[in-house]
Amino acid sequence: MPRTELTPALIGAIEEVQQRVLWLATLMIYHANHVRHNPDGVKVGGHQASSASMVTIMTTLYLHYLRPGDRVSVKPHASPVYHALQYLLGRLDARYLTQLRAFGGLQAYPSRTKDPDPPDFSTGSVGLGAVAPAFAALSAQYAASHFNRPATQRFISLVGDAELDEGNVWEAVIDPALAELDNLLWIVDLNRQSLDRVVPGIRAAHLKRLFAESGWRVLEAKYGCRLQTLFAQPGGDVLRTRIDEMSNEEYQALIRLPGPDLRPRLINGDERLARLLATVPDEELPATLANLGGHDVMELLKTLAAADAEPRRPTIIFAYTIKGWGLPIAGNPLNHSMLLTPEQIEALREQFGIAPGHEWDRLPPNSPGGQLCAEAAARLYGAPDHTAPAVTIPLPDEIAVPASGMVSTQDTFGRFLVRVADIAGLRERIVTASPDVSVSTNLAGWINKTGVFARHEEPDFETEAYRMLRWRRWPGGQHIELGISEMNLFMLLGMFGLAGDLIGEPLIPIGTVYDPFVCRGLDAFIYGLYSGARFIVVGTPSGITLSPEGGAHQSSVTASLGIELPNLASFEPCFALETTWLLREALRLCIDPNGSASYLRLSTRPIDQSLLQPALDRLGAAELRQQVLRGGYRLIDRADYHDHLRAPVVQIVTGGTLVPKAVAAAQYLHREGVAVNVINLTSARRVFEQWKQGSDMSWLIPPSERNAPIVTVHDAASHALAWLGSIHGAPLRALGVDQFGQSGARDDLYRAFGLDPFSIAEAAFELIDRYVL
Repeated sequence: MPRTELTPALIGAIEEVQQRVLWLATLMIYHANHVRHNPDGVKVGGHQASSASMVTIMTTLYLHYLRPGDRVSVKPHASPVYHALQYLLGRLDARYLTQLRAFGGLQAYPSRTKDPDPPDFSTGSVGLGAVAPAFAALSAQYAASHFNRPATQRFISLVGDAELDEGNVWEAVIDPALAELDNLLWIVDLNRQSLDRVVPGIRAAHLKRLFAESGWRVLEAKYGCRLQTLFAQPGGDVLRTRIDEMSNEEYQALIRLPGPDLRPRLINGDERLARLLATVPDEELPATLANLGGHDVMELLKTLAAADAEPRRPTIIFAYTIKGWGLPIAGNPLNHSMLLTPEQIEALREQFGIAPGHEWDRLPPNSPGGQLCAEAAARLYGAPDHTAPAVTIPLPDEIAVPASGMVSTQDTFGRFLVRVADIAGLRERIVTASPDVSVSTNLAGWINKTGVFARHEEPDFETEAYRMLRWRRWPGGQHIELGISEMNLFMLLGMFGLAGDLIGEPLIPIGTVYDPFVCRGLDAFIYGLYSGARFIVVGTPSGITLSPEGGAHQSSVTASLGIELPNLASFEPCFALETTWLLREALRLCIDPNGSASYLRLSTRPIDQSLLQPALDRLGAAELRQQVLRGGYRLIDRADYHDHLRAPVVQIVTGGTLVPKAVAAAQYLHREGVAVNVINLTSARRVFEQWKQGSDMSWLIPPSERNAPIVTVHDAASHALAWLGSIHGAPLRALGVDQFGQSGARDDLYRAFGLDPFSIAEAAFELIDRYVL
């Protein structure tokens, strides 16, 4: 902590700043809703009450507690408070204060990629901002073990109490991978209100017990110094019991009453309370009752100091606050969406002593608060920030693995990682993760070579001479095994994918997950992409091709997600050679500062690698590789067969596991006098992006064939490729998986969904009859 003496002068300076933060945050929201031109005529919003409850906590953190390199996740609704602080610290230009929620201005919620004063973490979807620093803290511990860097950074989550309702919070809290995070602190804004109501009952005791049982240090800043002084007087225990035992609804109602009305309801006929409170004037009684720890600077500073006590472990502080603190809407059960009126804003300006025309001013530089802001800015931002070091990660032009016989893309992925484990300079930066499916997603070879990350060496009690998986747990391990939580997987990938920015050590995180369960972690997946993280996720096995598992494990919409999610490259290879090229491309995108995350949709189905040979002979390895990376190529080109010039032409567009079925259908159609091209899409997304940009598509469909009908064949929802007909306005029939399946043999399921060679050929004949003949 930068200052050890908690003097009255320090407390006064922090309180001076917090008043200006409260004013600026409130004024920013007011200006956006009542002053700025609003052509849409709809409410802009901005959460004045939810911001106000965080003012003391955040002002105390930034002005006193934080050290250079500490990383903070700001409660989504406290965005205006964050920007007000950054403005007072000289990190935000004044013009942005009037641009809250305006295009090109301050975002509705803190955004590390879109705000002009970017926070450490993006927040918005409740619960995710709470958990993100936990996985960032894990990445710092990982880097400390692998790159000999000091683990001095602290990772802090500012959490709304309602966020603790989110399931992903508890998935993270109970995961063993996060059990020893001695650099993690959560501060809960315990204002006891959700969006529409005062939360009934007192949940804090239950929540504290849950965290304590999960190995966390649990602290609280419950009552301020004024109330604590009363508690210490004779009869003070009665007052404390009265407040402790009253419901949240009663407390919120009482603090809004005038002193003369409040006194009899608080005393409730108890003579001991009457004697104790006789020394408190009526005009001071509401503020005294509302003197909670989350708004008391001294209490917060003492509690923060306790959070750093030894032995270190993950710590949570329950800071009791009042929603709307310091505003006329404080404690109102419906204040979540309330906005102050012009009259209320004017009264607040006068109360804070701000002269007309100086509403947006910073504090005077010679004032105690102004001086404290200057000191905090120099401490936190005076030295260069933790940025990614000049690390050169080598990436060979070719990373070869066996690509002959019957091979699946999932098996190729496993072999690829084993090969990468031998490449010095590259392997050190790779860390893999999986939600308890590492062996079944072919990570065993990599784990056998690198081990599992643990803070301390742990004994291996398995003694068999030969085991598929040697699960060595040690500080140098490069795999992190999570519990069965896809949310945790994607949060880990996102935060490890930001390690270069957050901790100064670039990492290449690779996660594996059963493809059907990508959707379970979709919220965290999107969060990582929105935050600008670069990582690789391998979804495998995919589709209905994992046929005995039945409809409960089929993945049909994941291919569409790969096409649609921003900041994501998605690939669905069929052959081993394609898989190695695309995996290398995914590594390149992780290493490139301007790169992106990647998603590969793989399968356990063995594919005859000889099916690729005609295209390899026709194009050559270099050109084929280029087209694979562009998104697709003509696996079968009708020109190779010298079809009759008047033969009708059909394009069969496919990818992934259904390529052999498409080839079989093409061979049947060729025997029936139809000229067929089979286009293998290795990345439907990249083809879509090129079409959207107006690029020349003739390498896939030359001008002479633009009107030829198209049959798309995909082990995914049929609409995922249905847009291909729009490229040149060609007639199209989309075949795919649009219903829930069931258990069975692959060929039985392919027939049931019309994905077998006969069904593909039948769709082609139908298009020829309707549009060609």
